[in-house]
Amino acid sequence: MFAEQRHELILREVRERGSVRLAELADRLNVSMVTLRRDVEQLAAQGLVNRVHGGITRPDPAQEAAKGRSLTLGMLVPSAMYYFPAVIRGAREQAERLGARIVLGVSRYSDDEDRTQVKQLVDGGVEGLLLTPSRQPDASHEAWLGELSELGVPAVLVERRAELGGPASLLDAAASHHAHGAYLGTRHLAELGHRRVGLMSRRSPTAPRVRHGFLAAVDDLGLEPVHLAVEQEGPSREQVAEVVEAIRDGVTALLVHNDEDTLLLVQHLRVAGVRIPDEVSIVAYDDEVALLSDPPLTAVAPPKAAVGRCAVDLLVSRIEEGPDRAARQVALLPELRVRESTAPPR
Repeated sequence: MFAEQRHELILREVRERGSVRLAELADRLNVSMVTLRRDVEQLAAQGLVNRVHGGITRPDPAQEAAKGRSLTLGMLVPSAMYYFPAVIRGAREQAERLGARIVLGVSRYSDDEDRTQVKQLVDGGVEGLLLTPSRQPDASHEAWLGELSELGVPAVLVERRAELGGPASLLDAAASHHAHGAYLGTRHLAELGHRRVGLMSRRSPTAPRVRHGFLAAVDDLGLEPVHLAVEQEGPSREQVAEVVEAIRDGVTALLVHNDEDTLLLVQHLRVAGVRIPDEVSIVAYDDEVALLSDPPLTAVAPPKAAVGRCAVDLLVSRIEEGPDRAARQVALLPELRVRESTAPPR
């Protein structure tokens, strides 16, 4: 059988079935695996099949569409440091996969800079925007988002969820389901046997959803909640003293949002003579640096890179399909990574 005939048979199998195992194809074509792999490499190089472990599949429609596309997408983030590098990386990788490129703007958690950076991105000719405003969108964003709509620049909210009723509530959005993540962390503590559980959190756009998940778990599981605050620059000595007092008063577990504050808290608790997890179990939220703690921290890990990829998919679809397509708001579920900072109470 000539190579052209083998190629046609391979492509017919993939078109009809979607995916085929190489071993099955080798038997069907009565060729060696070496010959089949050479055929598959040639077809894959032309973009006619995708190679996967042990087989081949039809090309991804998104990859096919990307062949003639060259989009420039603007991306606004409040920080290029903590948390957002993974979101940016996921967005960039997916944009490259779809034949697009990302232009980044960083606002440093400033409302005015949000608007300045978006104006610069739009003036620079981006064809769509991935928006993470410094705050959760509210009525104060109405005029700004309305201007984007009038300019015909589609936008997708990233790691932000608009309140009901405002203009942002009509936008496509991709975000981690932080309430679900907080519920997972709190439920883990309850399953270990902890009944008096504290939530320690600073003010942030994510904090209300973390608090919502924590309280939902507390209600569902019959726990006794204790609320503890964190200064914006991290836990102060007075707040650490409050945590120590709460532990002495029967709190045996903490959910702390975020990782950096958790690491600082752990260091202070060690100085105060509090043993982790012997005297208090701790779950961190974000899983940016939780693994580097001593002991390594059990942590809730939002799917940051997946959020970036999903946001790009939503934006490219919006650009291609236009304003008549129904808006989509996607919530991606965090996972719990259990490490050495949690144990049953003693």
